[in-house]
Amino acid sequence: MSEDISKQPATLSNLTLVVTLTSALATGQLTAPASAVAQQRESIFDSVVHIEAATITRIPDTPRLEQQLGIEGRRISVGDAELWVEVEGSGTPIVLINGGPGGTHHQFHPWFERAAEFAQVIYYDQRGCGLSDYQPGPDGYSIEQAVGDLEALRQALGLQKIVLAGFSYGGFLAQFYTTQYPDNVAGLVLVGAAAQISANTGGSRQGEFITDEERAQMRRARDQLREMAPDSSWTPAELLALIVYNNHVNGDWKRQHYYKPSPESMAHIALYEWVQDRNFNGIMNQSKSRVDLTGAFDSNPIPTLIMEGEWDLTWGPEKKHALAANHPNGRLVTFERAGHSIHNEDTDGFFTTLRDFVEGLAPVDAADLAQFRASLQLWQDKWMASPTYNLRAIDWGHTASVEIAAAFQPSWVEDTKTSRDYLRLGFALYDVRRYAEARSVFARLREESQREGPAEWVGLATIWEAHMLDLLRRRSEAVALYQEVANMDLDFRWTHGQYGMRYQLSPYATERLETPFERIENREQ
Repeated sequence: MSEDISKQPATLSNLTLVVTLTSALATGQLTAPASAVAQQRESIFDSVVHIEAATITRIPDTPRLEQQLGIEGRRISVGDAELWVEVEGSGTPIVLINGGPGGTHHQFHPWFERAAEFAQVIYYDQRGCGLSDYQPGPDGYSIEQAVGDLEALRQALGLQKIVLAGFSYGGFLAQFYTTQYPDNVAGLVLVGAAAQISANTGGSRQGEFITDEERAQMRRARDQLREMAPDSSWTPAELLALIVYNNHVNGDWKRQHYYKPSPESMAHIALYEWVQDRNFNGIMNQSKSRVDLTGAFDSNPIPTLIMEGEWDLTWGPEKKHALAANHPNGRLVTFERAGHSIHNEDTDGFFTTLRDFVEGLAPVDAADLAQFRASLQLWQDKWMASPTYNLRAIDWGHTASVEIAAAFQPSWVEDTKTSRDYLRLGFALYDVRRYAEARSVFARLREESQREGPAEWVGLATIWEAHMLDLLRRRSEAVALYQEVANMDLDFRWTHGQYGMRYQLSPYATERLETPFERIENREQ
């Protein structure tokens, strides 16, 4: 069942969820009637423009919230690394998975003290983030490693079935864990979750409420901080924190919040909520991009709750309905006055909904679970045979090209979804000297780019199709394509680090009119 309670009449059964009751949780306790607090808080709709007079080079000193709340944590081994873990409360175990990639568990404090009243709340930092080890696994950081760590953590804590509550990117990890370990999941809670499906989720709206004046000040502050960094004693993490803080105080909070965070909360966000290993975010996003969860949960019998903020600008308005459609047995709850972080904007409504869900959990029928496992195997076989999975390797080196070329099927030329994937496939076939097939891929990329643009992709695809024709000794056809790009007058510069190539499109094509392309080897292994 899917429901959008923000569109329902306010009956006694759903009143607490429809009326957005937002509390000021400075210490985990209500300090005023929620409706009064909500009226006092500045929201994105107030259209207030606040610009700091100067770039801030010192974030206000504010301790971690664990210290203020008296929560003690410990490090727990998951095999080849140790993760930071904190536990509050008792009862049904709820494992919180933070967003990012590269966020930390700190974003759940102090709000989830409320959940500790009816459940055992488990906070942890993922490997490569926060207070956990910055230690890649044997195959590096990846989503497979991340859910493997979560499974090892479950075992180390001696837990049987767990409720997974995933926020944003953590919502994707919660879903992916469920596809790998369905027997261990008692309930699935998705909060502003990344959908990772082949469906229209709409474009991001994160800039909708930010003014040009605010953008300009954020840009000036970032530039100044980077100029100051070489002469300062800042670590890369400290520089990142200063950039995040300056962005937030100059209006960047409007990207993902409905209500303006307090000054103390902005300091917490900068200091403790975005701490990660270098390039962690890029690596994990690349790993995540290989997965397509479309259809994975068609027969899922595990109770699923989807919570969405009406003003979650991270995604388009279509996203919540697309995610709910991918969980046909789940329940969608929409909160009217909330952005991305519902738990700290409509706190009462959020925890009332979560409590009802947790206390209403029932055991999953064994036969239904067996059917779900069988369907997941079929889904995984299909997904892992897709071009999306095979083309989005972590790197662009020669070894990955060999693997891609070995898995290549002619149908991929039609089924590949993005320009980036077409390029990767064409380069893989080129690396193993399958020039005719590579030419067909670049030709298809050219056709797709001519329909959808931009022009630099048309020029790139045309040049590489011409390269393959040169290598196939079809020089006159290659020259005709080089001439097309030369006539386009494109000064866009492309870089292919694996080949040591950097060139401007039209000038480069003009050079190739005189001298054919000669093979360049992939320098990355």
